[in-house]
Amino acid sequence: MDKALYIGMSGAKQNMLAQRAHANNLANVATTGFKKDFAQARSMPVLGGHHPTRAYAMTERPGTDQSAGALMETGRKLDVAIEGEGWLAIQNEQGKEVFTRSGSLQVDVNGLVRSAGGDLVLGNGGPVALPPFDNVQIGADGTISIIPVGGPPDQLVEVDRLKLVNPPADALEKGLDGNMQRKPDQALDGPEPPDANLRVASGFLESSNVNAVEEMISNLQLSRQYEMQVKVMTTANENSEATARLLQNL
Repeated sequence: MDKALYIGMSGAKQNMLAQRAHANNLANVATTGFKKDFAQARSMPVLGGHHPTRAYAMTERPGTDQSAGALMETGRKLDVAIEGEGWLAIQNEQGKEVFTRSGSLQVDVNGLVRSAGGDLVLGNGGPVALPPFDNVQIGADGTISIIPVGGPPDQLVEVDRLKLVNPPADALEKGLDGNMQRKPDQALDGPEPPDANLRVASGFLESSNVNAVEEMISNLQLSRQYEMQVKVMTTANENSEATARLLQNL
């Protein structure tokens, strides 16, 4: 059978995978702190006897666009956006330290501070826990201060400090939960060290860095490429059937 059929099939499959990546980006255009994924494919030579011009298509995931999104003012005191580079350290369900730019923080019934996804937010010595309070403020350096229940309105008590980290961009990859984490070959022996130079803006959230127009155009282009790959498969199948008929008549 002509290898063109398999070449067209591999190309169509990779187009579908790329469309899935762009569709996921588009679905998260309004997700706070979301970082879009790249989609890329490369050629893989066909093994065995073949024409030199023929190659399979293989999808690669070169990484995640870590550029910052725009800041949106919310006025909510537990909303924070990191200014410039850096990440907010959180602890996922498996107890692993991961990183996010989504600063929509919540306080659960036990006083634990959690991210919008329900992960524990880390501070100086572990998960941040707040005692009952009447008011809360987060400083530019991530310091969390509260006015205890029944306390004077001008008496702020420092409770903890958000753990802000800044690992190298090329050492990070996006996990299945959507949070960033260190690559296995870039893992540290201990927790990520905090960076005292990082700053946050209280009352703001960072928007997604997805450009909806670009993602829609990319999906349209991939759709056209998919149709071309299907046409290659159809042509290869027709050629194979024509060859079979010729052989039957011999």
